Amino acid sequence: MLEARRKTALALRRWLCGRLPWQLVGMARRARKRWRSFLALALLPLVLWLMLRWFEHANVYHPTRSFWVRADVLGRSYEEVWLTTRDGVRLHGWFFPAASDSPRRHLAVLHCHGNGGNISHRVEVADALLETGVNVLLFDYRGYGRSAGRPGEEGTYLDAEAAHGWLVGRGFAATSVVAFGESLGGAVAAELALRAPLAGLVLQSTFTSIPDIGAELFPFLPVRWIARLRYDTHAKLPRIRVPVLILHSRADTLVSFAHAQRNYAAANEPKQLAELAGDHNDFLEAGRGRLVHALAAWLETLPARPAPPPEH
Repeated sequence: MLEARRKTALALRRWLCGRLPWQLVGMARRARKRWRSFLALALLPLVLWLMLRWFEHANVYHPTRSFWVRADVLGRSYEEVWLTTRDGVRLHGWFFPAASDSPRRHLAVLHCHGNGGNISHRVEVADALLETGVNVLLFDYRGYGRSAGRPGEEGTYLDAEAAHGWLVGRGFAATSVVAFGESLGGAVAAELALRAPLAGLVLQSTFTSIPDIGAELFPFLPVRWIARLRYDTHAKLPRIRVPVLILHSRADTLVSFAHAQRNYAAANEPKQLAELAGDHNDFLEAGRGRLVHALAAWLETLPARPAPPPEH
């Protein structure tokens, strides 16, 4: 064994001695180039994967930190809310109590907003919801507004859980909470309906799933193959056993009315589909009355709950 090693070393030394210095330098450079090419090819899939994840995240979540207006712009009482999720993320929200003489003051609407802005962009929505006589809780997902953290699918689900838990801790019966989901928030509200007791579920301008809407918005990309964020409302609905109200506009150019029709078909009875007016982001300006009337009428169909209203 040792003799073989000595022969190998001697042969290598003779081979090297037969090479000029510039030849050895050239060989080293070629070896480095080959290694770099190999490394680049090996890292290319990772780089592409990271770029796709960044692209997906950037197109799904559009949080803003600065507030457009303050909660007191509505001219009614409200409570600043701070709550903590199961994984330790601190969230911010606003709670607007119902009128003390409202027959629906035992109900609380938990509003799960869409993928853009923050709760300050939903005060007019809260005002419309309050018109039906319910309590309203607006909260920001992690990474939005004053809430800590960074948004993600499971994270938003945990955020809604924490908001629901806050309402229960505030004195509302779990089955007196209505989860109201706007756009992406519809998938969040639908997941909450699978994780916690609710009075009902409202889906406003909600898509069937991220792969579905992504394939429509980016037909040149294999979205269904590369998507990791699902927010699959359509797949959740058959497992949900509370009353469902679907609100959608035929004039919605971002999330087509076909999404509402497919979600409605997947939902269990009792269910309702009511039409809004306007485009995806101007449904209040185009027809606030439609939203208020449809929601109020649907609330009347909910089973009566004996739970007493909480003291504010």
